[in-house]
Amino acid sequence: MSVVTSGPVLAAGAVCWRIVEGKPKVLLVYRTAHQDFSLPKGKVDPGETLPETAVREIHEETGLAVSLGAPLGTVEYRLPSGRDKVVHYWSAEVDDHALELAKFTPNDEIAALEWLSLGKARRKLSYAHDIDVLDRFHERYKADNARTFAIIAVRHGKAVPPDSWDGPDSTRPLMHRGSDQAAGIARGIAAFAPEKIISSTAARCLATVAPLASLTGLVVKPSDKISQDAFEHGISDVPAVVERRLKKRTTTVLCSHGPVLPRIIAEVAALTGTHPNVPLQHAASLDTGDFAVLHLSRKNPTAGIVAVETHSPA
Repeated sequence: MSVVTSGPVLAAGAVCWRIVEGKPKVLLVYRTAHQDFSLPKGKVDPGETLPETAVREIHEETGLAVSLGAPLGTVEYRLPSGRDKVVHYWSAEVDDHALELAKFTPNDEIAALEWLSLGKARRKLSYAHDIDVLDRFHERYKADNARTFAIIAVRHGKAVPPDSWDGPDSTRPLMHRGSDQAAGIARGIAAFAPEKIISSTAARCLATVAPLASLTGLVVKPSDKISQDAFEHGISDVPAVVERRLKKRTTTVLCSHGPVLPRIIAEVAALTGTHPNVPLQHAASLDTGDFAVLHLSRKNPTAGIVAVETHSPA
């Protein structure tokens, strides 16, 4: 009896959807080699985070440049090789502009694309696990929670230890590992199309979001209100920052520190009426370079936090 010692194959994809005449349609791909209909997805490349993989694979398979909404969970199955495969899915709304820019040419991997109603897509999908993902999206759509924005909480990368630094704590720079972490999460965060980046004024936080700012073209707004120095001296104002971002209802990155992040997460939960749970506990306990994405409904303000996900640097 052979023993499979390698870990599972990781992949990522999305339920790409758009509204046509007031009703949702979703995108299926017809795969040439497998002769099946499935949701667009693909395997993680070395050095990628899962959200980055989902966006890249959708673009490669369909020509669509998408940003991710809330996660739709995972599916797991056994490959003919004997290895397990785990696929992570998100929702991704496609607007008219993205459709106009998309260029798809049938190829050896994907022969055709089809936009179908939820009912027709459910009947056409070749695999039960894809139908499960589609059903999860349908439930979220029926609850008016398909369109979301996010609060993305980021813990700065690994910094020079305090006992190795002679200057003020706020000036401690990232170590080489921290710089690598910052570069490793930039595309993963960008996959959610943030519209604003707010950072603690500490050098290690500003350096952590610098690759993201360069990638997205966004200007970083430094704020003492979420800095560790202000937090420890009792003069921070996390509630005001979080409340303003929730009122704006736009996807925002908040880069801060280990002691401050639990307060940020708690404020989002409190202001949205979300009870504490395990995913929120994980989001409040990030390691250096990790980020958490808290998804909130654009249309249903009483829905609380729709979904929570956490990611580590590639």
